[in-house]
Amino acid sequence: MSYTRPGATVSRRSVIASAAAAGLLLSGGAAAAVPARAAAGSGPVALRLPAPTGPHPVGATVLYLVDRSRKDPLTPGIPVREVMVTVFHPAASVRGRIRARQMTPGAAALFAEIDVHVHHLPTTGVDWAATRTHAYADAPALPGRRPVLLYSPGGGDPRTMGTGLAEDLASHGYVVVAVDHPGDAGEVEFPADMPGRERVRPTVLAGPPGPDLFDLLVDTRIADLRFVLDQLAALAAGRSPDALGRPLPRGLGAALDLRRVGAYGHSLGGTAVTEALRADRRIRAAVNLEGYLDHPPAADGRPGELFPVAREGTDRPLLLAGTDGFRNERFERSWPAVLARSGGRARRRLLHGAAHWVFTDYAALAPRLQAAALMPARDRNALVGPAGPERSVPAVRGLVRSFFGRYLPAGAAGAL
Repeated sequence: MSYTRPGATVSRRSVIASAAAAGLLLSGGAAAAVPARAAAGSGPVALRLPAPTGPHPVGATVLYLVDRSRKDPLTPGIPVREVMVTVFHPAASVRGRIRARQMTPGAAALFAEIDVHVHHLPTTGVDWAATRTHAYADAPALPGRRPVLLYSPGGGDPRTMGTGLAEDLASHGYVVVAVDHPGDAGEVEFPADMPGRERVRPTVLAGPPGPDLFDLLVDTRIADLRFVLDQLAALAAGRSPDALGRPLPRGLGAALDLRRVGAYGHSLGGTAVTEALRADRRIRAAVNLEGYLDHPPAADGRPGELFPVAREGTDRPLLLAGTDGFRNERFERSWPAVLARSGGRARRRLLHGAAHWVFTDYAALAPRLQAAALMPARDRNALVGPAGPERSVPAVRGLVRSFFGRYLPAGAAGAL
């Protein structure tokens, strides 16, 4: 299966059809299955995210960022590059604040048209817009400067499916900036109109990427992350980077310690943050959650070229985290290359009883859907593995938090 070319017109129907036929697993194929249906007469299942484990309440603020120096690389009709982010941060108080939604209603509606087919989720029986986070919208920031962590989600996935891990890190003293990559992400809802796009922008992707598109996606994500860092610098300097000039929570800019910046990403996001670590000295440490570090195989089946970080190694801390349910020759070729060339600065860890999307909110949501008879065991296992969320969720959180706790400790302001 091939991806649509950037800028091609992609209808929602064609994306759904492609996803249903081929699984649209950006990191590999999976057997298609007919989603289970909710029992007749039953109401929608209420999904819940695992609570954060740290001592701090969490605030969440959405920023609409516009890079006027770039045209959108995935849809030529859009004159600028737009990026949506959610900033999760330790909150001073949540009194009078409401818990934020995981997804906006518009994004949830498109999620139910596209993403459910991508991941073999139930097509009925779930109100995707009803899930609340444990973060409070626009709560004031807790005084004190905090390390900043950028999050880049998997290819085709929205930033919202990384909410649980971001909240947990924020509850332990980090400021986490979850980044959507529009046109790549399944759906992104914007607070304003823009020529050339819908208010809720769907993905242009309709299958696993070939080498040229893979390169474009990675390059776009790296540029997005670097642009976000620029905007955070403006925020830390007392200026609002929000393109609509919306009011920001008290103390948010002062909470950013941009001398202590890390990045973590899942799948294609893991690829992007690892290369961003090499390209941008502002990023001091990174976690790659099962992202390839080589290009897709050529048309004749020959292995793709290694990314520069795999050819040269890293001079800053890097964690490569994978699962026993998603191992193949691409990882066994590119990840050891990084380890061998990094002088001990890179390390590798493996999670057992897990599959590729265990690093996302699906680790908690898929077992809930299976328990409600809305998702077959084989689909749940293909998505997140057989390990229960009581084991997998703390394992992922502990792995990421302990890594950043070593190199970017939240309790040591200014330390490097």
